[in-house]
Amino acid sequence: MNLTLWIVAGLLAALYLAAGLTKAGQSRAKLLENPRMGWVADHSERSLRLIGLVEILGALGLVLPQATGIAPVLTPIAAAGLAVVQLVAARIHQRRGEYASLPVNAVLLLLAAFVALGRFAG
Repeated sequence: MNLTLWIVAGLLAALYLAAGLTKAGQSRAKLLENPRMGWVADHSERSLRLIGLVEILGALGLVLPQATGIAPVLTPIAAAGLAVVQLVAARIHQRRGEYASLPVNAVLLLLAAFVALGRFAG
């Protein structure tokens, strides 16, 4: 089970790190060029940077505390936080009628919840 948690956490961390760096590092105009990022139109540049920062911190929190043994309780907290991020993202996509994005949100939410529950349990 521990190996599975590490694999899932590592995959989620890589995904969220890439997504967070994209949102934190690219301009709003550049993000809007991507047809899958239509939701960006509803948010300010500052909000996008904040979302990117949350994703970066969540990615680091999925791996570093558990790997270093320093405050490992932060790993399931980070995973739970990323599950909440997916709940909010799903709501935004649903409100915008972007239903094709909802399965991705659901899978990411379930994977983050798996890591959170698995790490909280032991």
